[in-house]
Amino acid sequence: MSDSTPVPSLVPREGWHVMHLFYQIDHAQWSLLDKEEQRAAKTKLAELVQEIRSTPDTHLLTFSIATPKADIGFMLLTPDLQVANAYEKQLTLSLGPEILSPVYSYLSQTERSEYTTTSEQYAEETLKGEKGLSEDSPEFAAAMKEFDERMEHYLQHRLYPVLPDWPVVCFYPMSKRRQGNDNWYSLSFEERKRLMGGHARVGRTYAGRILQLITGSTGLDEYEWGVTLLAKDTIEIKAIVYEMRFDEVSARYADFGDFYIGMQLPLDELFRRVCL
Repeated sequence: MSDSTPVPSLVPREGWHVMHLFYQIDHAQWSLLDKEEQRAAKTKLAELVQEIRSTPDTHLLTFSIATPKADIGFMLLTPDLQVANAYEKQLTLSLGPEILSPVYSYLSQTERSEYTTTSEQYAEETLKGEKGLSEDSPEFAAAMKEFDERMEHYLQHRLYPVLPDWPVVCFYPMSKRRQGNDNWYSLSFEERKRLMGGHARVGRTYAGRILQLITGSTGLDEYEWGVTLLAKDTIEIKAIVYEMRFDEVSARYADFGDFYIGMQLPLDELFRRVCL
């Protein structure tokens, strides 16, 4: 991206900005273009996708939406909101005026979980409290080293994810309920952490079958989090969402937005799929 008047960057202290963008294609407008103009438009979008993907610390997923809710979707991850905003505007106009019509979008940020176990908690509660290990024992030191390495990998994925090219993409927004006795924010931190611990244990049973990225959107968009699930089979999406519904965190305290299901495709196949 080039601009004769540089603008200050908007990069968070940690993590990246994430945009989910969903469009419908106006095939009537597309049909008004001749074959050469259509080829040029697709070339322009292909070059833009390549430019975005070559930008440092930036990722772009492209997918076809499985229902008429939308035709085409993009998931853009990049540190600088200025860059994300500029690329979003270019993607919207990439095939020409009025060809891509935005039908839904969502802005969020990658973030660490406030309920993540700290090194101090793991040492006191698990190693000393549950396992009875002495702080000066070799077993204690080895367990702490393994925990720190595991948590570093986990936080790296949460804050700076590299998403696989698994074919199924599911996105939905969600908030925690704030109604009467089902007010998540009236619970103590200890109770919220206990409930989220059970929720996480269910999610971990899908390791290798579901890759889950939770991004925060409080103050940025309508809901409080965006959930992106990637899988190799739609049945895994159905299974994890269904099983989670029985967990108290979802059953009592979760409100969900619309679900969008897409299929990651190379750009040439994506053009064919959406009939361009």
